[in-house]
Amino acid sequence: MTSSRFAAIAHDLRERVALGDIGAHGALESESELCARYGVSRPTVRRALETLRDEGLVTARHGAGWFLTGTAYHQRLALGTFRHAGSALAESGATVCREVADFSFLPAPVPVAAVLRIPAGASVLHVRSVRRVDGEALDVAHEWVPQEYAGRLSRLDAADPGLWASLDRAGHAIATVRQTITAGLASAADAELLGTATGVPLLLVRRVATGADGIPLALSDHRYLAHRFALEVEFNSGPSASTPEPPGLRAVPTPADPTQPQEIPT
Repeated sequence: MTSSRFAAIAHDLRERVALGDIGAHGALESESELCARYGVSRPTVRRALETLRDEGLVTARHGAGWFLTGTAYHQRLALGTFRHAGSALAESGATVCREVADFSFLPAPVPVAAVLRIPAGASVLHVRSVRRVDGEALDVAHEWVPQEYAGRLSRLDAADPGLWASLDRAGHAIATVRQTITAGLASAADAELLGTATGVPLLLVRRVATGADGIPLALSDHRYLAHRFALEVEFNSGPSASTPEPPGLRAVPTPADPTQPQEIPT
C-alpha cells in the first residue's frame, strides 16, 4: 500500500509542477505540509520526493526545503500563427543552447518518408539534439529534412541558428506549420540526453513545415520534459452570431493506406 501511495503522490506532484501549482521561487510545500495534504507519513512523502529528485525534477536545499531544479516555461499559441518554443524562451531572458548529438544523412524510414512525401529510403538529413535553458535540459528533438533542401546545411547550422532558420536563410521559406501535441514517456535514449529517468512524462510535439507550394520542407519531433514546458491556447468568449465557435477536439480517421500522411486538425 505504501509503495503505491508514494508513487501516486509523486505522480500528483509532477502534474502540479507541470501546471505551475507551486510556491514562489519554485518552492514545494514543506514535508510536514505534504504529509497533511496527502494524509501519509513523512517516510512516504520523502520517498515520493526522492523519486522526483532521481528524475531530475526537484532538489533538496539544506534547511530550506524542496525546490524545482529548473524554471517551467509556458508557450502561448495563437490560432492562425506559429510561435516556436524559442520565442517563449527568448521572452524569458533565459540563455538557450542547442547541443547536436547526431548529424547524418541516411535513408528515410517509411513513416518519415510518408510525412515528407518522398520515396521510402530517399536520403534525408537526420539531426538529434538536446536543448538546454540556463544549463538545464528542456527537450530532445529529432529533425528530418530531405536532402534536396539540406544538402548545404552543416552541423554548426543545426546547433545555431537551427535547421528551420537555416532553411529560411538558404531560400526555403516556411509558409505553414502543422503541429500535433500528445503525451509520452522518456525512453532510455531520451533520459540519457535529458539527464532524467526512463519513464518520466514528456510532452510530445510534432511539427511539419511546408513551403508556399505545400511541399513539406522539414519534420521535427520534440520531446519536452512535461514539468518544464507547457502549451497554452486562449479563446475568446462565445460563440455568438458574430464569433465563430472555437475549434474543438474531433476524431481523426486512420488513412486507408498507412503509408500515406495523416491529416492533422488545425
